[in-house]
Amino acid sequence: MTRRLISSGSPFEETAGYSRAIADGDWVFVSGTSGYKDGKIADTAAGQTEQALATIAGALEQAGSSLAEVVRVRAYVTEAGFFNEIAPVLGKAFKGVRPANTTIVCGLVDAQMKVEIEVTALKRSS
Repeated sequence: MTRRLISSGSPFEETAGYSRAIADGDWVFVSGTSGYKDGKIADTAAGQTEQALATIAGALEQAGSSLAEVVRVRAYVTEAGFFNEIAPVLGKAFKGVRPANTTIVCGLVDAQMKVEIEVTALKRSS
């Protein structure tokens, strides 16, 4: 089995020494992903969740997987009240898939970040 590193192109990956995702065997592990795109981030937790999922979907695609193959989601929010904002976005993205999910209230590395999401997925079986 071959371990493959997936990059989103963020210079922070090199600085912090990590990959956006790792494809290893039948599995894809996607690092915690924020709502940043091109140096900008939405003001709302829902908007940040939508962008984080778009970035995650891109990494999964590069690894031969998709949101439909996700088996585990971990969502980190900076305030408990943000759960009510992100839940419908996650529900739409994972409708019918219904992966295991844990949402954690914690601090994040950037004051503008309200949400960070990581996922584990299987590679496509076909």
